[in-house]
Amino acid sequence: MRRPRRGTGSLNVALLLCLVVFLAPSLVSSIIVNTPAELHASKGDAVTLSCTFTSTSRPTSKMTVDWSYRPQSGGAPQTFFHFSSRAFLPPDGQFVGRIQWLGVPARGEASISLINATLKDNGTFTCSVRNPPDVHGSPTSHTVLTVTPKAPSIRFSDVAVLLAFILLPSAVITLILIGRMLCPKKQRSQSKAYRSPIEVTEGEEYGVHPAGATEKRASCCSLYLMDSEDEDGYYDLKKRPPVDDEYAESQC
Repeated sequence: MRRPRRGTGSLNVALLLCLVVFLAPSLVSSIIVNTPAELHASKGDAVTLSCTFTSTSRPTSKMTVDWSYRPQSGGAPQTFFHFSSRAFLPPDGQFVGRIQWLGVPARGEASISLINATLKDNGTFTCSVRNPPDVHGSPTSHTVLTVTPKAPSIRFSDVAVLLAFILLPSAVITLILIGRMLCPKKQRSQSKAYRSPIEVTEGEEYGVHPAGATEKRASCCSLYLMDSEDEDGYYDLKKRPPVDDEYAESQC
């Protein structure tokens, strides 16, 4: 029988140790934290700083959540919120009275709400979750918050009210004048509907008379109303013998 070489056993032990070293982190529990990369809000809004985590171990009373803030101008991050079995809100500082805990650890939620956002809140917010025995993975995540001024709303000033009182009556008067200019015929037709007895009837001012009227007026009186065009006929009548005055008066 062949005896095993002495170097073979030591080689197997070395390989086993290498496998344990490289595979040990994967065998240990790990945690992963996720937050949105960027958030945008307007001044005065309530902003939800979302933070979720996944862990191979069930959350226990030893689980902790920390939120820290670093201003946009730079500087070291400052922790302003802590959770360990219960929420510890900031007692002072920039975020006092403006933070609400929205987390539900059993569901993997570690979110908070920032009330009444201001331009000073621009910066980086970091969510950090630890859940022993999870000691590996990505326990932190960052969110960059950008707060912008709110768009101004439309407001009626004193000048706008005065302009409204001036422009509205002017517009009404203008519409009335335009209406009167566009409807002159109607007014004229109404004025013609009633005529006083003094007004001249149609055709009289041009010397046009109805046929019946001319026949009735054909008498001796027409001799004195003849136009200049009938001068020849007038002189012919003068040459005729005189007519008795009494007879003429009776005809007139």
